[in-house]
Amino acid sequence: MNSINQQPLQQFTHLELIAKKVVEGFITGLHKSPFHGFSVEFAEHRLYNKGESTKHIDWKLFGRTEKLFVKRFEEETNLRCQLIIDDSSSMYFPVVDEKSGKQNKITFAAYCTAALIELLKRQRDAVGLSIFSEKIELHTPAKSSSLHHKMLFHELEKLIQPQNLNIHKKTSAIEALHQIAEAIHKRSLVIIFSDMMDSKANADELFSALQHLKHNKHEVILFHVTDKQKEIDFDFDNRPYRFIDMETGEEVKLHPNEIKETYQHSMADFRKNLILKCGQYQIDLVEANINEGFEKVLLPYLLKRTRMM
Repeated sequence: MNSINQQPLQQFTHLELIAKKVVEGFITGLHKSPFHGFSVEFAEHRLYNKGESTKHIDWKLFGRTEKLFVKRFEEETNLRCQLIIDDSSSMYFPVVDEKSGKQNKITFAAYCTAALIELLKRQRDAVGLSIFSEKIELHTPAKSSSLHHKMLFHELEKLIQPQNLNIHKKTSAIEALHQIAEAIHKRSLVIIFSDMMDSKANADELFSALQHLKHNKHEVILFHVTDKQKEIDFDFDNRPYRFIDMETGEEVKLHPNEIKETYQHSMADFRKNLILKCGQYQIDLVEANINEGFEKVLLPYLLKRTRMM
């Protein structure tokens, strides 16, 4: 049996390799889809502007094309993107066995974020990462260096470690989003992954925090992360269950059929208000079901980016 050279693989984290595979598959699919016109060829150059220094003109490329192009450097980014992940305990639903191959909301959010970082990296855009629960746990400014990307993948790897399941962390998105809005100084694309289950349950204050991002001239995409089968459809077997609030630890024993209709009506009202408020504040709302593919996240990002450029 041929031995595999492990050295190149060790340069990448597990999550980074998955992100590369997801993005490559997405780009291949995009070329075969009705969206093939989108620019997914990630340029290494930009056109020379008359009057600027000729120091960085690529003369070899000029010889082939008879057009003047300047080599693009890492600080010359097209767009700044801040990726924000809700890391409260409700995002760790459902509790899954690592061997099962299934994922919970936080794993889905981390994988989607990793794929977006890979896509942003290929487009030479700057990317930052913010993680919050009851407080801001991590906030990095948007950068485009390879070292920065490595650090972000490392932080995402830490986020999905199994030991995080036993920590009761409530959501305090209101304060966190206000702080993040103030910390992002330049106009950016802000992408949020959250189940929107804020412990304070004050929708007006929560959307005021989202509006703060819009007030600061940022474009916002909110990916509402859910396990649709369980959290929206309330699809459980017809037998008694013990339901546990992952943020408080409170327990209740009941038969799903006893509350299913009431629960579904409540969730329908919640989603209706979410859609209404996002429309009011010009926030792109995308339903992100953890049991569907990553392209449902990557395509809305690409559409938004195309409109912004």
